[in-house]
Amino acid sequence: MRTVEGDRLTHQHGDHDDDRYALSFTSGTLLTREASIGAPLYLEDHDWQAVRARLIGENLLQTRTDSSAARLARETVQRLAVFVDRELELLVAASPSERNLLMWIAACRRYAFIGEFAEEVVRERYLLLTPSLEYAEFDSFVSGKVLWHPELAELKESTLKKLRATVFRMLTEAGLLSRGRIQQAVLSERVRDALDTRVPSDVRFLPLRVAMEAMS
Repeated sequence: MRTVEGDRLTHQHGDHDDDRYALSFTSGTLLTREASIGAPLYLEDHDWQAVRARLIGENLLQTRTDSSAARLARETVQRLAVFVDRELELLVAASPSERNLLMWIAACRRYAFIGEFAEEVVRERYLLLTPSLEYAEFDSFVSGKVLWHPELAELKESTLKKLRATVFRMLTEAGLLSRGRIQQAVLSERVRDALDTRVPSDVRFLPLRVAMEAMS
């Protein structure tokens, strides 16, 4: 059955309803392996609480401690819960490269901070033919967001470094960054169709040249 928490998670698109950025994504990078374990469980009975319980209770994510299992299971469920059933079915059937891109989209949906960085920095630099991406671009992005998100100014330097490293690892795992250069996203037709069901299209989170009218 679909639980109340499941409904809340499914309809929670990142942290757009909150003025503060959610920044708990350092529990893992893309979580592609974890997603391939959790998604089929949800499709069995549509109960996110049950999925989380099984991931922890049966140590399906193969963590060393109970606390790590709980933290990783929670993060995996929250990432997966941004997808509707047909997207989860696609995730399960996807090739490794497709799954990596879908989990990048999941991170962008779940975390407005990552989604805005993807759209305003990564994709923008790609479109402007300046495909280099270094830590300086991330730091500049954070500085530009402080006025609207003062909580960023309260973060320790070590925390910012961890956030930065995690985002760059995510980009690398998704095949969107290599040796400091932004790589064009290679979309299969079925993944493109899935992203285009949203308005605006979630293609906006990817370094890809598409007609603007196709995204609106």
